[in-house]
Amino acid sequence: MKKFFKFSYVTIVYLFLYIPILILIIYSFNSSRFSTNWQGFTLSWYGVLFNDGPLMEALKNSLLIAISSSTIATILGTLGAFAFYRYRFVGRKVIYSFIYILMMSPDIVMGISLLMFFIMLGLTTGAGTLLLAHITFCLPFVVVTVYARISGFDRNIIDVAKDLGATELQMFRHIMMPMLMPAIIAGWLLSFTLSLDDVVVSFFTTGPSFEVLPLKIYSMVRIGIKPEINALSALMFLVSLITVTISHLMNAKENR
Repeated sequence: MKKFFKFSYVTIVYLFLYIPILILIIYSFNSSRFSTNWQGFTLSWYGVLFNDGPLMEALKNSLLIAISSSTIATILGTLGAFAFYRYRFVGRKVIYSFIYILMMSPDIVMGISLLMFFIMLGLTTGAGTLLLAHITFCLPFVVVTVYARISGFDRNIIDVAKDLGATELQMFRHIMMPMLMPAIIAGWLLSFTLSLDDVVVSFFTTGPSFEVLPLKIYSMVRIGIKPEINALSALMFLVSLITVTISHLMNAKENR
């Protein structure tokens, strides 16, 4: 009975989470202009979606920011994780704990604090500030993902490489990087998903001249949900699902 109640509880939670998404995906194929009235199957809204200039422009901006921020965050996060593992310095544990604090901080707090920081620096909000903001909240996830992998290494590997005459750069490039690559890719995919889906931080740190897809969708649904929004949301969910699944499978493979 105990197992039955646990299974029932988990099932109810997952149904509550995923049934609304499933309904959204189903109605993205609805031929009716009104999402609550099913009138038949169609793919026309996906065609309307790809012919919508403003939406495609926002999508291009979102992909540009997501790819750029996740790449930069992955490079910096990988180097940071290696530094935490390889070197012992004053305040190392405190600095590493700040990474978790940043991960757990509410998005609205991060968005407002970054906006105030940019104003203090005299920066005009736009693509540049948005990129910096996305790098900031993606970076901790990369550090934690890569550090979890690197902390399981045998430290004797580094000592052997040093005994054989390898420099720090050679040891990192030819030994650590190949071993870390699955975790690095997983961190990049996770950062890409977080950046692509972000609304709150983007709302505070971007300007009116540079609109990203999540904010575009938010502004459109405030005056009513169009069928092409259902189609776009379904595609975004599919992209997020694929990237998170690949990240999880790569981490699971390395753990085995």
